Amino acid sequence: MAERIDMETVLRVVVVYLFVLAGLRVLGKREFGQLAPMELVVLLLVPELVSQALVREDFSLTNALVAVATLFVLVYVVSLLTFANDKLEQLIEGTPAVLVQHGRLVTANLNKERVTPSEIFSEMRKAGLEELSQVKWAVLEDDGKISIVAEDSEQQARQIQVKEATVG
Repeated sequence: MAERIDMETVLRVVVVYLFVLAGLRVLGKREFGQLAPMELVVLLLVPELVSQALVREDFSLTNALVAVATLFVLVYVVSLLTFANDKLEQLIEGTPAVLVQHGRLVTANLNKERVTPSEIFSEMRKAGLEELSQVKWAVLEDDGKISIVAEDSEQQARQIQVKEATVG
């Protein structure tokens, strides 16, 4: 006997997807490290949708497949839309946040992103910098990592170019 596609399943997946995506955006970048919000939503939902079919909590294998297919279509459509629309991309993926600007902590952004000065200093040490005054920019990227740009990075780049030019 053929099973019919339950549109309620499609609607439930769409609602849960949007709810989880919004919740992840509210929590912020630092909470989930390297995963983009859409990637995390998929990682959270696919096993749940498949497990319902496997343990027969949902008596319809078709509905489980429809749910997973709906989720994949949502991810594909959102990726197309964010590729075509910068504002939508910023809304869904977030934007980088400046945490240090020319040796000064940007306290408002540190508080908003829930990043402590000790996290900044840890990343500075990894970049070989000892003092805040050596930092031109520290930026919390979309993936939750902190990028550090040294104040003298332009001078160092010029010195490297000069050395390469004189060697050749």
